[in-house]
Amino acid sequence: MLRAFALGVSLFLAGSALAEGTKPAMPEAAPAASPIRIEDFGGLPFFQDPSLSPNGQFLAARLAVDGRQVLSIISLFDKSIPARSFNIDTEEMSLDGWQWVNDEWLVATVSRTVPVEGDKWRVTRIIGIGRNSPKLVTPLWDDAGQNAADVLWVAHDGSPRLLLGMQTSIYSDDEGFYDTVYEVDISKGKSRKLVAARAPITSYFADASGYVRMGYGYDYGTRRSRLTYRAPGEGTFRVIDRANDKKDEDLIFPALFLADPAKALTFADDEEGFTRLYDLALPTLERGASRFGVKGYDIGSIIRNAAGDDVAGIWVTEDRPRIHWLDAGLAETQALFDKAVGPGKARIIDWDQTRTKLLVFVGGPDQAGGYYYFNRAGGGNLNLIAYSDEKLRTRRFAPVSTIHYKARDGMDIPAVLTLPKGREAKNLPLILLPHGGPQSRDYEQWDWMVQALAFRGYAVVQPNFRGSTGFGTKHLEAGDGEWGLKMQDDLNDAVDHLAAKGMIDPKRVCVLGASYGGYAAMRAAQRDGSRFRCAISYAGVSDLARMARYDSQFLEGAEFKQSLRKKAPDFAAVSPLRFPEQFSAPILLIHGKLDLRVPVEQSRELAAKLKAAGKPYRYVEQPLGDHHFSRATDRIQFLQETDAFLRQYNPAD
Repeated sequence: MLRAFALGVSLFLAGSALAEGTKPAMPEAAPAASPIRIEDFGGLPFFQDPSLSPNGQFLAARLAVDGRQVLSIISLFDKSIPARSFNIDTEEMSLDGWQWVNDEWLVATVSRTVPVEGDKWRVTRIIGIGRNSPKLVTPLWDDAGQNAADVLWVAHDGSPRLLLGMQTSIYSDDEGFYDTVYEVDISKGKSRKLVAARAPITSYFADASGYVRMGYGYDYGTRRSRLTYRAPGEGTFRVIDRANDKKDEDLIFPALFLADPAKALTFADDEEGFTRLYDLALPTLERGASRFGVKGYDIGSIIRNAAGDDVAGIWVTEDRPRIHWLDAGLAETQALFDKAVGPGKARIIDWDQTRTKLLVFVGGPDQAGGYYYFNRAGGGNLNLIAYSDEKLRTRRFAPVSTIHYKARDGMDIPAVLTLPKGREAKNLPLILLPHGGPQSRDYEQWDWMVQALAFRGYAVVQPNFRGSTGFGTKHLEAGDGEWGLKMQDDLNDAVDHLAAKGMIDPKRVCVLGASYGGYAAMRAAQRDGSRFRCAISYAGVSDLARMARYDSQFLEGAEFKQSLRKKAPDFAAVSPLRFPEQFSAPILLIHGKLDLRVPVEQSRELAAKLKAAGKPYRYVEQPLGDHHFSRATDRIQFLQETDAFLRQYNPAD
């Protein structure tokens, strides 16, 4: 596959001359499509998450090789420089992310599970990856505690320097349990301490110059938090804000330090409860004028300017994710892309230090899409680098749209609806697919699982039930105390809405989900089984109390438990494990043995209880499976098991 990719890059380079003054051209059409099987949707993306080096000459991306993903560094323009690949993402270690520090070095964040005093702990570290270095650099690994991968800042001057926040002890009564900040030379692993650990500070924040300006601390015993601050040139931090969780108080956090040391930006809710971007005075934390917002949606993360001290754009997920560019040049370029390939189909995803050389993703909810290179300085074409999926390429599959329906109490619920291609939207079999989290959301995007189901002939609805994020505080907080209750009702109401429109057959519905969605599938089979032909859970939570105990081993465990209590005050009453005799729909349980987010026991024990109760179920344990479908083998097995289960209990034909 690497050879095939190298050939693709060569072809790209051969045709990459850009004509001055021309508009971005439509990407070329894919060759005639070969026959598709349901298993084809389960392959890992061939090319994923590309990141462009500061000089725009190299990119780092995940490549699928033999059913797993490797991190590869590729030269875009010099074909004599071979691609280099690093097999970091393994059964023992997870590659969580990476970024360029300079043109020669990347810093990657990794995590792995290690035994600690009889428990299994997830620990995080950083690794230095040199474009021309034969060895990986592992700075401060021997001195690290559990969490040691908080990259606060990387240099903008071409040097291999970064700032790292980390624990140096796993014991809460040690000073090293709290964050220390080091300056690290990622090319050599050398470091020097900049900020010493001090209770209760667990996170620090730096400005664009690399000066550590702010610290956040939380006391798990008192449930009180604090914000500490120092201005540029000051050596001592002072407390500038406090909050008490017991009183539902929140701290005011800067989202970005501006060039003026007395100014910052912050996210805050407007009078209607939607997140906007505001000016913020330092150190008074006085909120100023609104900088940006989108009616009806919470805004997302900031894209910084080249200097790192102002805003160039803002991610917002509306029906689809998009960047609202405040940088005039990039806004103009985005408008050209929208005109060339259609609004919402092209997204600028990365750029060089000058913001002239761009990586662009072109695709849509019905199309796996591909990654392209564009040079603003030269104008010209969108030049193909690689398809996201070499099998599916730019083939179009089932159409995806956003709908709204009313829950039984009148609340507006947005949902994503996918309809099988080539079938009339009338009396269709339905898959109800709640998202994970539950504090997340679904939106119009390419989704291999959804498209595989639609390929088989099912309509698929993905409700953004109350408690989902992105739709304002009112929608989010409506989920408080409603885990397994009104959040579950919202799912049922989606089915009723589509049935009332005649689009689906309410007697041919199965519920399927992963993580929290897996919990919702379990709960549906237990609480509302008469409404469903079957249920399918991947990595679902069956016992909330046990899940809360498991998470207590992590630094954020107390916060997770409090959040869970807010969503489900009575763990036992909404835990499907406690009521095996109430299951009235057949259920398929699939879980990865190596899942570190939701332990495999959550499905194992439910399977045992269902067996003892004489209920119809099937349990599949994936020996090397994790929580995130990191292996093609596990994704394909999931699709095959799901397909067989649906054919048995809720056939599409």
